[in-house]
Amino acid sequence: QVQLVESGGRLVQAGGSLRLSCAASGRTFSSYAMGWFRQAPRKEREFVGRIRWDSSTFYADSAKGRFTISRDNAKNTVFLQMNSLKPEDTAVYYCAADIKRYNANYARPDAYNYWGQGTQVTVSS
Repeated sequence: QVQLVESGGRLVQAGGSLRLSCAASGRTFSSYAMGWFRQAPRKEREFVGRIRWDSSTFYADSAKGRFTISRDNAKNTVFLQMNSLKPEDTAVYYCAADIKRYNANYARPDAYNYWGQGTQVTVSS
């Protein structure tokens, strides 16, 4: 069983930056791929990005060039650095763990085995 706890969400002005953290339990964290998703009101949960066990990363087009995912395996933590935030980035942000090292469906929520409770990010214009 893996427990994930996100933190760092808050209200920020457009153009600002935030760093979200996701702390994971479990001794096999370093072998998991970790994903970030977000869900805005009345919208489906959407993929933001993913970091694999080897720290290779994949991003949604909306995140490329603005968001960066990193991980600290010693601290069982994954980060989402968000820069140049826009009002349309407003959403609840979730981290998720995928026990499969390689997953062609990595942008789909159902590819992930464990989820955190989410953290609210609000970007004001």
